[in-house]
Amino acid sequence: MAGKIANENNLPNLDLDMLTWERPGVRKEFQTTLAEVNDFVESNKEWVIEGCYGSLIQALTAFCTELHFLNPGIEACLKNNLSRPWEPHKYESEQAQNKNLEMLQSWVKDYETREDEYSLSYHRKIFDDFEGHKKEYT
Repeated sequence: MAGKIANENNLPNLDLDMLTWERPGVRKEFQTTLAEVNDFVESNKEWVIEGCYGSLIQALTAFCTELHFLNPGIEACLKNNLSRPWEPHKYESEQAQNKNLEMLQSWVKDYETREDEYSLSYHRKIFDDFEGHKKEYT
């Protein structure tokens, strides 16, 4: 969805997955990633940013004019994971991506019950507190 919005409006699109990881399984320090995100925002008058990193999204809401919350439910996410294409910008091969599928499915199943920055409760609070134009997709 972010790519489509960015393409239709000729806007730069930042996928937070591309900034937050030093390598698979090792996340960069939050302040390092936040500085890179801030550089992107300062370098672009308008932009689209996508990702589930609640702490980063929360920090970005001060610069955000629209917020789109993709919340189709656990079953839809699990099904989408099974049919997602290989993401060569994230994984060296389709096999490497598929090695993470079981972990990803388990992680998604816990979305409604966990309490971290990737949880429904964290995302819900960001969305509910945002005062600009917003839309939730269920």
